[in-house]
Amino acid sequence: MLLCMRTTIEISDPLFVQAKKRAAEEKVPLRQIVEDALRSYLKEKYARGGYRLRWRADRGRLRPGIDLDSRDSLFEAMEGRGWRK
Repeated sequence: MLLCMRTTIEISDPLFVQAKKRAAEEKVPLRQIVEDALRSYLKEKYARGGYRLRWRADRGRLRPGIDLDSRDSLFEAMEGRGWRK
C-alpha cells in the first residue's frame, strides 16, 4: 500500500504554467512532474558528497603539572583545576 501526503504549496504563476505544459507534453499528472523534480533536487544535494572534514594539525605543548599517565590529573586540568598558566 502506497501512502501519500496531501499538501498545499505556493508556486509562482510562470513556473506553474511551465510545469503544467511539461505534464501535458509528457501525458503525466502534474503531481508526477513535481515529485520527479523534488526527487532530482534531493538526490543532487546528497550526491555532492556532503560534509568534508578538513584535518589540521597544530603544534602543542604539555602544560607543567600534567601527568599523561594519570586520568585524574587530566580531568583536573580539563576542568581548570590542578595547573597554572
